[in-house]
Amino acid sequence: MSARDAKNRFGEFLDAARREPVVVTKNDRPVGIMISIEDAADTLLPEFLLDKDPGYDGWLFDKVSATLTRVSSGDTTLRKHDEAMALLKERLQARLAGKTA
Repeated sequence: MSARDAKNRFGEFLDAARREPVVVTKNDRPVGIMISIEDAADTLLPEFLLDKDPGYDGWLFDKVSATLTRVSSGDTTLRKHDEAMALLKERLQARLAGKTA
């Protein structure tokens, strides 16, 4: 799709990108590519584009290590879906409340 077509028919451009990657051309030369957010999630782009809180990598490493230790020792429990979702919602609300305070 040409840059001019992308500009003039932006809605169609977005719809096309949700179906498949769209190469954008200018003067018949490729200058960019548009992909859906779902496709981008399967790439390394989020790592480059999203800011992480300081200490995130260490926190994640600690969480994964602790989980692997619990799994190896057999100290794990399964939660019912509704219970897990309620717990997740509670944790998210507490975290969001801490960021706005």
